[in-house]
Amino acid sequence: MRAAVFHGPGDIRIEDVPKPTIESPGDAIVRVTHTAICGSDLWPYRGESDRDVPSRIGHEPMGVVEAVGEDVRRVEPGDRVLAPFAISCGECEFCRRGLHTSCENRDSWGGENGGAQGEYVRSTHADGTLVRIPDRYADDEAALRAALPLTDVMGTGHHAAVSAGVTGGSRCVVVGDGAVGLCGVLAARRLGASQIVAVGHHADRLELADRFGATETVLEESEDDVERVRELTDGGAEHVLECVGVAGAMETAAAVARPGGTVGYVGVPHGMEGGLDLFDFFGDNVGLAGGVAPVRAYAEELLADVLGGTLDPSPVFTETVSLGEIAEGYRAMDDREAIKVLVKP
Repeated sequence: MRAAVFHGPGDIRIEDVPKPTIESPGDAIVRVTHTAICGSDLWPYRGESDRDVPSRIGHEPMGVVEAVGEDVRRVEPGDRVLAPFAISCGECEFCRRGLHTSCENRDSWGGENGGAQGEYVRSTHADGTLVRIPDRYADDEAALRAALPLTDVMGTGHHAAVSAGVTGGSRCVVVGDGAVGLCGVLAARRLGASQIVAVGHHADRLELADRFGATETVLEESEDDVERVRELTDGGAEHVLECVGVAGAMETAAAVARPGGTVGYVGVPHGMEGGLDLFDFFGDNVGLAGGVAPVRAYAEELLADVLGGTLDPSPVFTETVSLGEIAEGYRAMDDREAIKVLVKP
């Protein structure tokens, strides 16, 4: 089969690799029909994080089940499925608590499991991981594009909103205008927030935040922008979604939070070699909650809204490429020419 292989910064190649096969009774083989490039994939691509060379890459698969092990009960060959970025068993203490990313039997899509930017993957713990899409939507391309972000960015944006405590009538701020931040805007709207201030560095992305339900947008250009957000929220928001992961974004989140408020953080920490000053959190009793998003815990409820037509995160895909064109997709995201790239093997 063909798959994307990381060969070092700026070097993504399509190569022939062994197709995964059933190895354990709980495995399933999925033919990938849709996948995506994630912002976190850009870190090794930019040389900002280490990754084995060569190694297969990708973690957002959707496709059709081709084969299952003898213990698999919840899916069968021919089923259309999507899969969260983390493999989980669905049965351990942490999965039962909705913390699937802390699963005692967790696994990843890399290595011998295929790498999700390829033609096939093997899902270990298929019953605990794969989310079945009803047959009537199996060939509905619009529905499938809208469901694909549930593998990562939509579930992650939702985790930020839940962690920040957003409920009906909430006043909130979303820090970050990447795919996760934009999905955070959608999540806050879905949960009934009355005010959603989206903060970012790109005017075109903030236009999409406006379409997604932001009541105000603030383009970060100077130190005055924090004060602008505070003015819009009458002194700060009770609920802040931090969707970037760098120290500056976390500092902005603390600065725009109302005393006693909560920051829900889901941006994977990177570029924080100098550390993070926690005094703004400490001094104003600002809570900090979140972490790596257990998107499997949210999949069914979000999928129901996607298929019901009330939730559509698909506009975060601003470019679509074939598997053979994936290097161009990486370049487009790295150069900020695309928010998120959909890949169709």
